[in-house]
Amino acid sequence: MNLSHWERDVYFRNVDFVIIGSGIVGLSTAYHLRQKHPDAKILVLEKGMLPEGASTKNAGFACFGTLSEIIGYLKSNPEEEIYRLVERRYKGIQKLRALLGDDTIEYRQWGGFEIFRREDRDLMDHSLSRMQEINAWLHPIFREQVYRKSERAFGFGNTIGVIETPFEGQIHTGKMMRALMKRVVSADIAILNGVEVSRLYDNGSGVELELNPAFKLNCRKVFLCTNAFTRKLYDLEVVPARAQVLVTRPIPNLALKGCFHFDEGFYFFRNTGDRVLFGGGRNLDIEGETTTEFAVTKRIQEQLEVYLREIILPGQAFEIEHRWSGIMGMGPQRNPIVKRLSENVYCGVRLTGTGVAIGSLVGEELAGLADEI
Repeated sequence: MNLSHWERDVYFRNVDFVIIGSGIVGLSTAYHLRQKHPDAKILVLEKGMLPEGASTKNAGFACFGTLSEIIGYLKSNPEEEIYRLVERRYKGIQKLRALLGDDTIEYRQWGGFEIFRREDRDLMDHSLSRMQEINAWLHPIFREQVYRKSERAFGFGNTIGVIETPFEGQIHTGKMMRALMKRVVSADIAILNGVEVSRLYDNGSGVELELNPAFKLNCRKVFLCTNAFTRKLYDLEVVPARAQVLVTRPIPNLALKGCFHFDEGFYFFRNTGDRVLFGGGRNLDIEGETTTEFAVTKRIQEQLEVYLREIILPGQAFEIEHRWSGIMGMGPQRNPIVKRLSENVYCGVRLTGTGVAIGSLVGEELAGLADEI
């Protein structure tokens, strides 16, 4: 790395805190560290031109989980863990809105909807049978009924029922990240793109980072905010999961508004203006989609188009404008990992596909660990 004296002095000397990853968690961590340490030298390192992973590639769902998802979580996780998860997701959405403002991020609380196909009859019946119980259980968080059977007609094909919640919304992901970046930069925090950390070593008194291209950087503390890519630097229970997405060209008189899920959350769609954004299908090839490679595949993209024709837009003409993928961080537990890993290394990872909802809260929690410093 060919650096001048000035560059070394401004960016790389006497660094207090380094945040690895400039996604929603990384930038939120940087912002909250600045609130706690107004004189600290803080540096954010990002290996991509834009935040790699999911922060600028997600569908913009400000959601905390469908009824069937939460019931499914309870099958393999302690009840208190899932309660805390829903609470953190909901509080995280409110913190993000308060920090950046609804108009800035284009937050629209049009509700969340779980639709059930004919083949989902048993899943729907089971969900409805437990709806009252789940509503009572979550009442301390929302203070109102969370889920209800929807009487709205959306014109979907192959649909036998819908369960809705009024507490979910959607955002413009790009505008959210741009606004968060503006907050961080205005707080005198440098963000360097195109800088990959290849190794880190905690020597007890500080952390040495090896950067690519070859360069060594020393700092007091490091915060890992690399989500799906965490295991490249630290061995944690975080598994990459690719999510493929497409968006249509504008559709005249599109009446669709809200965030929709089906097939236990494996498929998700929403309106973005007068377009339909649709993603999912990871369950068609779990092994193949357990990857950090950004790509779209014929099998999943073709299935997305089938469901567009048969369920979301039956009898309507549409054209696909763009396709892409993002990489989520998953694991055996649903709650994120926010903890101290060693004397000077901390992490906030494993967002399980709900970074919009929980990312800003995880960043605040992670920065709170600096109270130990």
